Amino acid sequence: MKRPLQVTLLVLSGLGLLHASLFTDLSLRFVKEGMRPILVASGVLLLVLGVAEAWSSQKPVSGDDADGHGHGHGHDQDDGHGHDHSTVPRIAWLLFLPALSLLFYAPPALGAYTAAREAPKAIAEQRYFDPLPATSPIPLTLTQFTSRVQQDHKRDIGGRSVRMTGFVTPDKGADGWYLTRIIFTCCAADAQSVKVRIHGAAALPANTWVTVTGTWHPGGTLGTSSAPAALDARTVKKVAKPVNAYTDALPLF
Repeated sequence: MKRPLQVTLLVLSGLGLLHASLFTDLSLRFVKEGMRPILVASGVLLLVLGVAEAWSSQKPVSGDDADGHGHGHGHDQDDGHGHDHSTVPRIAWLLFLPALSLLFYAPPALGAYTAAREAPKAIAEQRYFDPLPATSPIPLTLTQFTSRVQQDHKRDIGGRSVRMTGFVTPDKGADGWYLTRIIFTCCAADAQSVKVRIHGAAALPANTWVTVTGTWHPGGTLGTSSAPAALDARTVKKVAKPVNAYTDALPLF
């Protein structure tokens, strides 16, 4: 790979990172919100390196080197064993693919396809729960609802109307469908899903974002792990996909 192409690769990579993290929300498909500043800084650094590389390649050749009688002894070109180190290995061409994809092709976001093929995220053990507010319906995250159903021995969630937001994950051949959230601990590589089965309402198309209002669907023993994370839906309303979709956030309204 010649120097002009190395410069192009650095600049494209920098522009791609800035496009994904600074000028659009594309980076949130891959990493948590808190990592955006790091991506922005990396993009700026790559641009600076590209400009510096381009500038150094335009510097005039010094006197001795210009007349072909310099004293470099060819160390920049050959190590004495017939190996030319003046170019980058050909495999570096493959780096153009991710650089271009960040600029011109947005990979699909994780969604129902991923959630349907993995077990739900394990809910952390919780021994103490604050009293539920008097408001109705109660806005909850899917994790909060699951924890209340399976770990709150006071069983305060029983009979209470709750409201949660997530996307639709169909469950073919079974009763109901799943309200789902995919959560990033760090990035897409460690993504996990939390799901609540919805009863009493027809499933909308996969990946449709909805807010569901309803009450706990009885089964097992409430307040223990035998109780299903399930809801009898009273209303299902389509909502816009949140900007930062990979968190288990409270309902959108």
